[in-house]
Amino acid sequence: MMADDNTQNSDFSHEIIGAAVEVQRVLGTGLSEDVYAAALAIELAEREIGFARNVPVSASYKGRPLGDVCRADFVVEQAMVVQVRAVDALDDLHRAQAQAAVRLSGHRLGLLINFNVFPVVKGVHRIGAKP
Repeated sequence: MMADDNTQNSDFSHEIIGAAVEVQRVLGTGLSEDVYAAALAIELAEREIGFARNVPVSASYKGRPLGDVCRADFVVEQAMVVQVRAVDALDDLHRAQAQAAVRLSGHRLGLLINFNVFPVVKGVHRIGAKP
């Protein structure tokens, strides 16, 4: 049986979440988003997972370019957007920003990871692109 795109994306999710768990295991909670993003980059590289950091995401309005409107913290394996947060609780704005980054990037799936939640797996939210 052939794996579909969702299964392949789930595999990326599993690897990314595993990397996030290791980052939190080593660093704990209470640090800034920049620290977790830098550590996650190291962990992804050690696991030989392809990624780009701080990827500009552009948009247009009624056919006219708006330029770069946000940044994806990570684009992993040219398939998934990962947004990193370190906050007490994710709110609707965090989710909306992650949703926009996924949708405007052209990818179908993303993860919003809050490193300030222990264990970090409870702070991982899947984000699907909505039209």
